[in-house]
Amino acid sequence: MAKSTSKSLESNLRKKPMSERIVMRTGEALVEGEEDYLCAEPEVVIGELDGPVGQALATLIGDHTKGHTKVFAILGSDVQVKPATLMVSKVTVKNSKYTNILMGTVQAAIAHGVLDAVRAGDIPKEKANDLGIIYSVWLDPSVTKVEEVDHEALFKVHREATAKVIHKAMRGEPTIEWLLENQNKVEHYFHKLGVDGKL
Repeated sequence: MAKSTSKSLESNLRKKPMSERIVMRTGEALVEGEEDYLCAEPEVVIGELDGPVGQALATLIGDHTKGHTKVFAILGSDVQVKPATLMVSKVTVKNSKYTNILMGTVQAAIAHGVLDAVRAGDIPKEKANDLGIIYSVWLDPSVTKVEEVDHEALFKVHREATAKVIHKAMRGEPTIEWLLENQNKVEHYFHKLGVDGKL
C-alpha cells in the first residue's frame, strides 16, 4: 500500500512541475513626466519570502529609523497587495506634505503597478503569496515646493515605473550581452553634468 501511494505521489509530481524558485532578482527603472517632480526611479529586490529577501523584508519592517519609515504598498487602508511589497524611501522624509504624497498617491501607484505586473505575467500569479518585494522609492523632494501637484500624473508615472522595474527584474534586463555591447554608448546623466562643469 505504501509503495503504490509513493508511486502515485511521484506520478503527480511529474504531471505538475513545481514553479521555478525565485531566490533573488534585482531591477532598476526610470520613468519621467513633463514636470521635474514627475520622476520615478525605483530599485527592487524580489524573492521568496522563505529566503534572503523575506528575511531582509522582515528585518526592514521592524527597523524603523527617523525619516525612513517603511510601509507596505496598499490599494487603500486595510487592502495590502500581493506579493507583499515593502516601500523604503530613498529620501529622508522631513515634512507632512512629502509624507502625505509618498504615503498617498505614490503608495497607491506602486500597489497598482505591482498588480499590473502580476496581470502581465511578469510575476507568476501562483507565486503571489510566496514572493516579497523590497521597493526603494524615489519621490523628488521638489514636490513639496509645487503649489498644485498633479496627482493623476504622479500616480501614472509611479505606476508605470513599478510595472517596468518588476518586468526588468523578473526578465533579467538588461542582459549581460546588451550591457557589454552598449557599455560605451550609455551615458550617465550626472557624470556628464560633472564633466561639463554643471554640477
